[in-house]
Amino acid sequence: MKLQKLYSYVRQAIDDYSMIDEGDKIAVGMSGGKDSFTLLYALSGLRDFYPKKFELEAITVDLGYQGFDTEPIQRICDELKVDYHVEKTQIADMLGDNGCSLCARLRKGAFGEAAAKLSCNKMAYAHNMDDLVETMMLSLIYEGRFSCFEPVTRYDDNCLTLIRPLIYVPAGRVKGFAAANDLPIVKNPCPYDNDTERTYVRELLKNIEKHAPGTKKRMMTAVHNGLYAGKFCPGK
Repeated sequence: MKLQKLYSYVRQAIDDYSMIDEGDKIAVGMSGGKDSFTLLYALSGLRDFYPKKFELEAITVDLGYQGFDTEPIQRICDELKVDYHVEKTQIADMLGDNGCSLCARLRKGAFGEAAAKLSCNKMAYAHNMDDLVETMMLSLIYEGRFSCFEPVTRYDDNCLTLIRPLIYVPAGRVKGFAAANDLPIVKNPCPYDNDTERTYVRELLKNIEKHAPGTKKRMMTAVHNGLYAGKFCPGK
């Protein structure tokens, strides 16, 4: 995927869901994965020509695992002229056998605190189209309801708004963009990486897509229409 196509996907999502307002200061969550790098490229480029002016701050929540190297993230942030901050935590020591759900809550809280300290009013997560469809399937299979995260979520407790500008970008396009730009992907230090219910659903959708090409795109359309119609239970 070329950069101009990435801009097109992201600008469409931003416009459709009114994600950015004049004067916003947006904290971009940087895990070091291909999605977060792609999001940073998209927003740093749009910053130069989007009609509503906004600022960016890149933030990595360091969970405390040994060997997590943030230098590649710093290097890309420097190239894109985005200030970079690492929020040190001991989340890894707190988890025990509690697994992914607790980690996600603690990581989100640390990210929100870091964003607030930097005077940001918005946070950007790098969830792509496949992530959205997978979340809907997880809810259907394991909770018995149609639910997914929203493109824009407002939190009254900390006056921050969460946006997801990559929701129209298929995961395959993100992978292609990362490869074409030789992005320095940072290995996820989590010992439970690729051993989750989401991994199972991802493989399930991959098989369905082989049987009925275009399934994920049609699911995205259904979610999109449901969000506008208010038929889905929004997730966090």
